[in-house]
Amino acid sequence: MGALRIGLLGAARIAPGAVIVPAKARDDVAVTAVAARDRAKAQAFAATHDIPNVADAYDALIRRDDVDVVYVGLPVAAHAAWTIKALEAGKAVLCEKSFCLDADEAKAMVAASEKAGRPLIEAYHYRYHRVIRRAEAIVRSGELGKLTSARASFNVGIAYSPDEIRWRADQGGGALGDLGCYPLHALRTLIGTEPMVLQSHIVEQHGVDAATSARLGFDEFEAEMTCSMIPEGREASLTLVGEKGQMDILNYLAPQLGCRFTVTVGGETRDEPTDGPTTYAAQLEHLVDVMAGRTQALTGGRDAVRMMEAMDGIKAKAERTVVG
Repeated sequence: MGALRIGLLGAARIAPGAVIVPAKARDDVAVTAVAARDRAKAQAFAATHDIPNVADAYDALIRRDDVDVVYVGLPVAAHAAWTIKALEAGKAVLCEKSFCLDADEAKAMVAASEKAGRPLIEAYHYRYHRVIRRAEAIVRSGELGKLTSARASFNVGIAYSPDEIRWRADQGGGALGDLGCYPLHALRTLIGTEPMVLQSHIVEQHGVDAATSARLGFDEFEAEMTCSMIPEGREASLTLVGEKGQMDILNYLAPQLGCRFTVTVGGETRDEPTDGPTTYAAQLEHLVDVMAGRTQALTGGRDAVRMMEAMDGIKAKAERTVVG
């Protein structure tokens, strides 16, 4: 079997770290083509990153014979349409988070994947790293006992600009979709059940949710989720508390940038290992395994639909504060 060939839909800022760099570290994956709205931009991107082909348009890229997987790194507002088109063209898809704008779009995307018989994976890169997999194993083992509370956050300052897609409502921008999806996904993953939105609050600025918080009901206990694009600095933390112990992870999103993972049981605290490949390298490894039929996708499918239902619920339930 030859190398897995990936085509980039969009000359996105995230693409080098998410796909191009980890692909170059392997001999069984190749980035073969890129397309952007502006062909000149795509040509410059291809030259910078040694991508051999530039497609004239998005439609042309998804029809290429030298592309097995389409990486959708477009603004969220375009995810559903181009994911569905790529699947209908017979390609597998690695779609950036957030998956789409709402649960209805997610259901249409998953239906297209099932009809085409092609994999559709949502790019929650943290999900494939040994840290979150170990955290999941610890929770499932019962070492922490019955869970009693949980909280997760992702806060990072994103400077406002009218051209910054994360500050553009028409492109699906906002803190919940760009940042809050991570703590929400991590809570769902580790707890293993779907939340009921008990309460939520949105700070609206420049037409998008600049900060969002939610109180979530998971069976017999509550969890808190927070995210913000307006703080100084960066913070991503995850805590699960059980009747027997507690788990704390600082920087569960990208352990390769520095992470501390501790488990406290019976008054004794131990450090769990946080080394291993980057989250993006682990994600690419998972993609290769899915495409080879060695494993089932951990994200996408029902998981993606349930994620969008939870995000829709947070938005629908929210009390809003509009600031300057």
